[in-house]
Amino acid sequence: MIRVVLVDDQTLVRQGVRGLLDLVPDIEVVGEASDGAEALATVPALKPDVLLLDIRMPRLDGIGVLEALRRAGALPPTLVLTTFDDGDAAIAAIKAGAKGLMLKDVSLEDLAQAIRALADDRTAFQPALTESLMAALQRGPSVASDSHVGEALTAREKEVLHLICAGYSNREIADLLALAEGTVKNHVSNLLLKLDARDRTQAALKALQQGQLG
Repeated sequence: MIRVVLVDDQTLVRQGVRGLLDLVPDIEVVGEASDGAEALATVPALKPDVLLLDIRMPRLDGIGVLEALRRAGALPPTLVLTTFDDGDAAIAAIKAGAKGLMLKDVSLEDLAQAIRALADDRTAFQPALTESLMAALQRGPSVASDSHVGEALTAREKEVLHLICAGYSNREIADLLALAEGTVKNHVSNLLLKLDARDRTQAALKALQQGQLG
C-alpha cells in the first residue's frame, strides 16, 4: 500500500482528491494538511511514501514546504499539483526537490500512475507542464540554475529522456523503444554523465535548461 499525504488549502479539492484516491486499491491517503505550515508538522509525523502538494497556499507556499522539509531531511517523493500551467513555479518546485508535476485536471488514472512512479523512485511530469518548463527556461537565464551546456544528446538519448520526464521506468522505456533493459540503463548513465546530473529529475531539468529536449 502506498501511503499518501495530501496538502492543499482548498477543502473541496482535498475532499475530491481523497475521494478519488479511495477508489484506488493500492493507494491510501493517511493524512491531510490545509496549508504549508500545517504540512511541516503533518508530513514528518506521518512519513508518507508520497506527498501531494499544492504550490499556492497561505502562510507557507508549496515551494517553502519543499525547502523546509528538505532542510530537515524529511522530504518524501513529492508530486506537485497545481491549477496553473506556470513554468517558473514548476522550475522552482523542481529545484526545491519535487519529483513530479501535474495539473489538477489530471485524470485519476494518470494521477495514480504518477503516485506509483514516485513511490518507485521515478519521476512524473505531465507533458503540458514539460512544455511550459521549456518555455520558461527559454525566456532568460534568471530561471536557470546552471548555464553550462553539456555534450549534445543523441536522438536515442533524447527519446529516453522524454520518457524519463513522463515517469517511465527503465523496464517500461525498454518495452516502448524495443530495447534491452541493459541498453536503456546505459543510455540513462550516459545522460547523467553528459548532463552532469546526480539523478533522473536533475537530468530532466538540466536538459530543459540547455534546450536539449527540443
